[in-house]
Amino acid sequence: MDEKWLVGVDIGGTTIKMALISLNGDLIYSWEVDTDKRGRGRYIPTTIARSIEQKLNELKQTKNRLIGIGVGAPGPVNVEDGSIEVAVNLGWENFPLQHILELETGLPVVVDNDANIAAIGEMWKGAGKGAKNLICVTLGTGVGGGIIVNGEVVHGVNGAAGEIGHITSVPKGGSPCNCGKSGCLETVASATGIVRLALKELSSTDNISRLRDYYKKQQTITAKLVFDTSNEGDVLAQSVIQQAAYHLGFALANLANGLNPEKIVIGGGISKAGNTLLEPLKEEFARFSFPRVAQGVEIVTATLGNNAGVIGGAWLAQQRKMSKSKVQ
Repeated sequence: MDEKWLVGVDIGGTTIKMALISLNGDLIYSWEVDTDKRGRGRYIPTTIARSIEQKLNELKQTKNRLIGIGVGAPGPVNVEDGSIEVAVNLGWENFPLQHILELETGLPVVVDNDANIAAIGEMWKGAGKGAKNLICVTLGTGVGGGIIVNGEVVHGVNGAAGEIGHITSVPKGGSPCNCGKSGCLETVASATGIVRLALKELSSTDNISRLRDYYKKQQTITAKLVFDTSNEGDVLAQSVIQQAAYHLGFALANLANGLNPEKIVIGGGISKAGNTLLEPLKEEFARFSFPRVAQGVEIVTATLGNNAGVIGGAWLAQQRKMSKSKVQ
């Protein structure tokens, strides 16, 4: 008898990542399709359903081999019915994703926030493996987060738990955030935030800097450029990274003081900076965290990369199947 498979889906603003995954969490086949945002994203569930069928046909498999689908979506998710409250970049508002996708595929579907499923993926098969209490932070264009306590994702009263990127980090005079507030962690610790800090430094000083030279030539700055020039010994770039690490360390220490996690997993594109970010982050975290909390936690870099979401989605699908079996 053929082994059953799980389907993991990670919906992004540009692409939708999908994968067929074994019950043990092993990646069998993964692929991507473009995110069809026409008609305020109404075609996205159809795109997912058709792509899964097409992949099964290519592999000469039937849908009977699939147990269910676990989906990560941007924005607050109502985990009771799998609807998306709002996802601005997709055009969704009170969008019944789970219901539509179950109709389109004929399979059980479970939906959670994309940062939450990335955290679950890292807990199951990645850097958080073996830990049941962890904080996962995704540092990319924005800052996402997922909090897991006793092996369960913390959702809160209306699905908005884990919004680490919107912890207030600059109480007065902070930059505007997409959420409508100002001074959020996202404005100073994301790739966009690091660029903002760098531009501020460049405008406030005339000190000689390789980062300044690059900026004059290219008329643009990226977070990667800041990290690269910091590694080359550029003092201005190092100051920018220290500022970002300060804000991130302060926010994570306060979270950890309340949660006492075993691991803090740092993922997203910025995590590729490795020790250039991790070392100052650990120093700042230790400065602000309760001593016993600091002793119990390990800050590590995520290991699953772009696969964290699909693996986490598969775990959710498996857990839903198991919970329904127990009820029956």
